[in-house]
Order: sequence, then C-alpha cells, then structure tokens
Amino acid sequence: MHLARHGGGWRDDAAALASQVHPVFMLPPLAASAFGAVLAGEFSLDLASVHLAAMFFAVYTAHVKDGLVDFHVRGEDDDHPLTEHGCLTAIRAASAAFFACAAALWWLVGPGALALVLPPWLIAYHHAPQLDTNPVTTTTGYPLGIALSLLGGYYVQTGALALRPVAFASVLLVLLAGVKVVDDSQDYDYDRSIEKRTVAVVLGKAPARRVAFGLMGVAMVGVVAFVALAVFPPSAVAAVGAFGAVAAFAARADPEIATMLLVRGCYVFLAVLVAAVWFRPLA
Repeated sequence: MHLARHGGGWRDDAAALASQVHPVFMLPPLAASAFGAVLAGEFSLDLASVHLAAMFFAVYTAHVKDGLVDFHVRGEDDDHPLTEHGCLTAIRAASAAFFACAAALWWLVGPGALALVLPPWLIAYHHAPQLDTNPVTTTTGYPLGIALSLLGGYYVQTGALALRPVAFASVLLVLLAGVKVVDDSQDYDYDRSIEKRTVAVVLGKAPARRVAFGLMGVAMVGVVAFVALAVFPPSAVAAVGAFGAVAAFAARADPEIATMLLVRGCYVFLAVLVAAVWFRPLA
C-alpha cells in the first residue's frame, strides 16, 4: 500500500514523507534545544544530538497528525501529499523514533530527562484535534513545546534546572504566544466559519492584535528585567532592539506579512541571545 496520494513509486513515497518537514516551524524547537545546551556551558554533543533528534521527531509527528486531521478527518484542506495510511505509518514511525531517543536519554541522564522530553511529544500528538480548538491551548501549545525543548536541552547536559534556562524559556513562551495569535489571525474568516475558537475569533481581529503585541512587549520587558537582575548577560538587551525593530514593521502589516516578519524576528532574537550567552561581549 502506497504512502503518497500522488504517484505510486518509492520516490513519491519518500517525497511525500519529506514534505512534512516544514523548516519554518521545525527550526525553532531544534534551535531552542541547542540553546539549552549552550546555556549549560560545556556540553556533550552526543546528548545534545539525541535531544535534538527527539524534538525533531516530536515536531514531525505534529505536522503529520495535523495534516491527517485537517485533510482526512475534518476535510478542511484541499490536498495532502500522504494517504491516510501514509499519515498513520509516518506518525507511528516518528513516534517510535521519538520514544527510542527518550529511552536513551532516560538511560543516559535519568528520569528527569524523560519528564522534560515527553511533554513536547504529548503536545505535538494532541495538537489536532484536541488542543487546536481552544483559544488558550491553540495559542500556547507550540510556544510551550519550544520552551520545554530549551529546558530539556539544558537538563540533559546538567541533570538539573536553574534560574537562567527557566527565565529564557519563560521569555520565549510569552513572545511566541504573541506571534501565534498574529499567525492565527490569518485564518480568521475560515476559523470563524467552522467555529474554531482562536484568540482572533473569540476577541475579534483588532483586540487580538493588541493582545499579541502586548504579549511580545511583556517578553521584551522580561528580557530587560532579567538583565537588570543579572540573570541574563547585559548584551542580551541587544535582542530586544533587534526584535523591536522587526515588530515595528510587523505592527503595520497584514496578518500574513506580519507573521512572516515576526517569525523571522524570533530567529534573530534567539540568535542574538545565543551570541550574548556564548560570547558575553560586555562581560
């Protein structure tokens, strides 16, 4: 039985499976995992690689499950590259790979690693159809997964948590929740027609935009506050300026362009934070 809906050879199957790797949404959780390892100081590349792989398979599971539900169950999407059998096969294979990585981290680090690695997969697997119908969980699911990826990346290196990684994870959670509200606003008309309760549907477009940028503002204030408290290095303030410049343009754009700008702004924000922690230019 073929996995791809279009074509019947193994090349078509492989292409359909590869199509579920969405770099824009895949990179932030992987970058957060690597950032967690960087925060630990000296780190084991082997442990970092296993945790990165676990996060990859968790996010891949989310992408395939989302497509399965939206196309094969709800009938919302116009097309999907995988058959229903292909989706289920990919979910089972990715989940098996995830649990193999999780078991390795449990063996190498301890049960605490499993406690931080398992929740991202649970969020990923249950995003559709359970978590994506509630304004709170549809907004915070992806950001929470990224925050947990950062904490897990740190924990597998040190076997413990500390204030600094928790503070960074909190800032990312709030920042990305704001970006997610803007992202969901792109589908306002459609989501409203199917009674999907995103923040934009519940509050309206304009109030949702204010909530989104309010959350981003809180995250930026959080960075400055953590710098003042010596939790973050002083150079981390540069990340606020970098993201703020992008957000200023995004605030004047429509939801599609704003989302594109803000997602890339988050990449810049995280890159500056990594540089601030790794190089400590003002230390």
